[in-house]
Amino acid sequence: MEIRNIFIIGSKGIPGKYGGYETFADKLTEYHSQKEQLKYHVACKSDKNGEFIYNNARCFEIKVPAIGPAQAIYYDVKALKELCRYIKEKDIKNPVVYILACRIGPFARRYYKKIQKLGGVLYVNPDGHEWMRAKWPKPVRMYWKFSEKLMTKSCDMLICDSKNIEKYIKETYSKYSPKTCYISYGAEVSDNSIQDSSKLADWYNEKEIKQKNYYLVVGRFVPENNYETMLREFMKSKTNKDFVLITNVEKSFLDKLKDRTGFDRDKRIKFVGTVYDKQLLAQIRENAFGYFHGHEVGGTNPSLLEALGSTDLNLLLDVGFNREVAEDSALYWTKEEGSLASLIDKADTLGEDEIKALSEKAKNRIRTAYSWQYIADQYEKIFRE
Repeated sequence: MEIRNIFIIGSKGIPGKYGGYETFADKLTEYHSQKEQLKYHVACKSDKNGEFIYNNARCFEIKVPAIGPAQAIYYDVKALKELCRYIKEKDIKNPVVYILACRIGPFARRYYKKIQKLGGVLYVNPDGHEWMRAKWPKPVRMYWKFSEKLMTKSCDMLICDSKNIEKYIKETYSKYSPKTCYISYGAEVSDNSIQDSSKLADWYNEKEIKQKNYYLVVGRFVPENNYETMLREFMKSKTNKDFVLITNVEKSFLDKLKDRTGFDRDKRIKFVGTVYDKQLLAQIRENAFGYFHGHEVGGTNPSLLEALGSTDLNLLLDVGFNREVAEDSALYWTKEEGSLASLIDKADTLGEDEIKALSEKAKNRIRTAYSWQYIADQYEKIFRE
């Protein structure tokens, strides 16, 4: 059987330390590492040029200079140039090039034609609504939107990780008749049997937190994840539990939140920094009383999937992306004043059986629709077509 060569660019590379695309590339190559008909080539952002093997994938390093925000565009274009050279030099038949995110619209047509000439196909993952993210200044948001349009026009198919994103692409760019398909991001259900409880106990002692006595949030520290609403509403609630925030605190945004909410006067609220130990983070999730998810921009969010696979009780912002993923396995709040506060008070009164039922629903949702094995199988079908 013909070996299909798949080139993945757009992630920072593998092994994936953190980040959605990095974890995706890591898991996809892991689950396909024994597939002799699939040969992966993954671009890795680096301070040198080179190659190494990981998960049976050929990882090709792209040296990227320190040029500020333009680094990401430079990296993707350089990776495209390098993979085109490699395909030609090795005379690779029917390659698949898969670009993660829509950063390089102005270069898309040129490289799409090159890949076609080499007998390959170009697939794009459009990510979420990057152009809506408040962290970007207006000119950058305009660039993201323009780039998205150009990449939608110049590819063979867009692989969307959310049904809402697929619908948005089809409606917004209908005049280009884009070919799309839906394959979600993946997750795993936590395995409670593998636990180093001493590490967790030390972390609890250091942060002054008690097991099953805290609400948790894990995510990037950006306005569109609705930290202000969550803090404000938590302060209004009557709960005696803590609110633990695992995030990469950015001082100017933190100061703004302090001014607007006065959260520093509430002893229940604890910013505890980041946790990059995957096993420890999984245990912190499992042993939380509940999880808050305030993301409203983007497709299927990795931190939501991880929460559904590990935390018993999940309280989610009521937007299409989140409902699509969790369905009836979670409780929902809106940004309306009092909505989350009253939901927290209600959650505190739930019985063990009610929480257990929601927990089982959430874990079954991950097992049936979002397991990495299921996602990897879907990608195998697409790549072999």
